[in-house]
This record gives sequence, C-alpha cells and structure tokens, in this order.
Amino acid sequence: MADLPLIPLPDRTLIAVSGDDRVAFLQGLVTNDVTRLDGRAVWSALLTAQGKYLHDFIILAEDGRLLLDVEAARREDLLRRLRMFRLRAKVELTDLTGQQGVFAQLDRDAGDRGAVTAVPGGWSLIDPRHAGLGRRLILPVDRVATGDIADWDRLRIGLGIPDSSRDLIPEKSILLDNGFDELAGIAWDKGCYVGQELTARTKYRGLVKKRLVPVRVDGPLPEAGSIVTRDGADVGEIRSGRADLALALIRLDALSAGTPLACGAAVLTPMLPSWINLPRSEGNIPTNG
Repeated sequence: MADLPLIPLPDRTLIAVSGDDRVAFLQGLVTNDVTRLDGRAVWSALLTAQGKYLHDFIILAEDGRLLLDVEAARREDLLRRLRMFRLRAKVELTDLTGQQGVFAQLDRDAGDRGAVTAVPGGWSLIDPRHAGLGRRLILPVDRVATGDIADWDRLRIGLGIPDSSRDLIPEKSILLDNGFDELAGIAWDKGCYVGQELTARTKYRGLVKKRLVPVRVDGPLPEAGSIVTRDGADVGEIRSGRADLALALIRLDALSAGTPLACGAAVLTPMLPSWINLPRSEGNIPTNG
C-alpha cells in the first residue's frame, strides 16, 4: 500500500459530530446504521421527508466523535440541515476543512469493504461502497499527494459508483435508482430515519424504473445533463464523465442488448457492473467488472 500513489480528493472534506448523543442523533436521520461503526465505515445519505436525495457521506468513528467524509462544496448546506435537527441533543458539529483532508489509493486488492485501520496522522478505510475502488484515507490536509485524480475518477465511473451531486440531483434523485441498495448505503433492518417510507416503498413495490450505469462513449464526451436517446426518444441523462466513460441514468426498458444509445454526436454502450441487480428482463447487456 505504501508504494501506491496518494491521490488528493479536493472535492471532499470532513465534518466531525461529537457529544454524548452523536450516535443517536445521526441514527434517527440517515439511511445507514450508525451503531455498527466498530472498526468499520459506512456509506449513508440524508434525505428529504419525501425520500429524495439531499447529501451522502462516508461515516467512521474516531475517539469520541464521528467523522463524516462529505462533499466540500455543499458542506455548509449539510451543516445547516443537521443543526436544524439538533434541537436539545448533546451534539456538536465541527467543520474540519483546512485541517483534515480526504485522499485515495487505488489498492484493487484492499479486502473487506468498510474496514477501518489507524495510520500515522489519521485513518485508512476500504471504500464501504465497493472494495474495487480501493482505499480512502483521512490525513492532515497538507499531506503531499502526487497521484492523479483522473485515475480514481475513471475507476469510479467504470464501477458505476455515484459521486455525490455530480451524479445525484439534490431534492430529486431517488437512492435506489443510483445503486444505494447494492452498494450498502441503506440499512433495511434499522429503525426510522428521515425519508424511510418512500425508500422502503420503492424497494418492496418494485418501483425502480431507471438506473445509473456506466456507458462507454464513442465520440465526444457529452456534458452532464445531456439527454440520452434511443431511436429518437428520450431514455436518460448523462451524469459525470471522464475520457471515454460516463455515468448515465437510463430507463430500464432502454437497457437491452443490441440497441445503440445516442447523446449528441456520441454513441453510448452501457456496461453493466457485476454488482448491479436489474430485473431479469432488462439485464442482457455487457458487464464491466
């Protein structure tokens, strides 16, 4: 691991949640089980009351506080929302921007996803969404890192893993359209949390009609938000992209073999990750790891 380049993730930062009620406070708000952080990290989300996406983050426990690995550009909005729920809870929220930073190492043989170990100056954790994405490291923000974020981003896209608001639209996106079930972002056996009712209904009534999937791009890389078509009909929308890969939110009925998808001057070929679970009638497309 020491020989792998350390990649800075400047779009991420840390928020600390401390105080006697820190676990109970988050447990009643977020989609994953915050009581299961003994030596492990989890991926989780904060939703609207209607079950739509607001924020996602990775959570780990550290010596009397919880660390949230969050989207840097939207941390103030997350802090504001958490403060609204604090009420009389014994909880303190601290923005660690400028002190601790988030880094990555592309250790494809990292092991058990979510496992956390102490390292000098911070923590190393195997990405709790997918072990193939390697390690995330919480280290002092001034740690020298010479790796290329493009390498991490292209791996992430190829694995079909969303990157916060680059791929998820606040107050609109639904978690199950975006892999939160298979990528361990929801604890189905925990107690209530904000937005639980719609999330459970979407799963148990089979209401998922679209999925975020990687696509190989033949032609110019489309901008995020560009419409994807099949035979001239709108079937989806591009999200984040890098080089000849992108993520796209595609209707399930458009994910069938042999039918090309288009986006502007580009032709798109869906590449289904091995972890994704689509209805059998929609699953006959190429796989991608």
